[in-house]
Amino acid sequence: MKPAARPSPNHDARTLPVSVLVLHYTGMETGQAAIERLADPAAKVSAHYVVEENGSVIAMVDEDRRAWHAGVSYWRGITDLNSASVGIEIVNGGHDYGLPDYPEAQVSAVIALSKAILARHAIAPVNVVGHSDIAPGRKIDPGEKFPWERLAQVGIGLWPSAVRPVTPDADIALNALSVIGYNPGLPLATCLEAFQRRYRPARVDGLLDDDSMGRVLALAAAVQPAP
Repeated sequence: MKPAARPSPNHDARTLPVSVLVLHYTGMETGQAAIERLADPAAKVSAHYVVEENGSVIAMVDEDRRAWHAGVSYWRGITDLNSASVGIEIVNGGHDYGLPDYPEAQVSAVIALSKAILARHAIAPVNVVGHSDIAPGRKIDPGEKFPWERLAQVGIGLWPSAVRPVTPDADIALNALSVIGYNPGLPLATCLEAFQRRYRPARVDGLLDDDSMGRVLALAAAVQPAP
């Protein structure tokens, strides 16, 4: 289904090729309020796409333009994530509104849209990220209820396999998290909490236990070090 157009004026020229896909939740009471904000020049925020609860997709910024969705962020050495990424806002009230479940129609639409974006751009699986991955300690979306494992099963992003408990080692864990893409300049607990929010959503505490250690190492083993 072709997205509906609701152009936002909030964009500028890219300075990097597209290599990252960033998923967000809107974090507002309604989808309409979020769309209006993303189209408001005074807000100075935008995204390439919005996916509503019923699966409708709204195109707001052309993919060849730099939308303003990532903010201060870092991933695998990239600090201008806006220039390097396509951003999808998923309508969901977020933590401030009880973190609702993501409806099936919406998840299916996110999967279809993501596959189409990945077909158009050279985006490695490790570079399919959440806002919380690229801005740990500052952002927590798309949140613990987002079905990252399901997306990985259909080729969108990564999921750690063959996980086994490993004795915690802070230095090794921080290095592994940086190999995955997290900012090595941040405290271990900050990056680990973002990792857990995505890969162990049942317990997000920032503590390096043997389960988290095993998951971090399993995922790091699946990616190549950043250039």
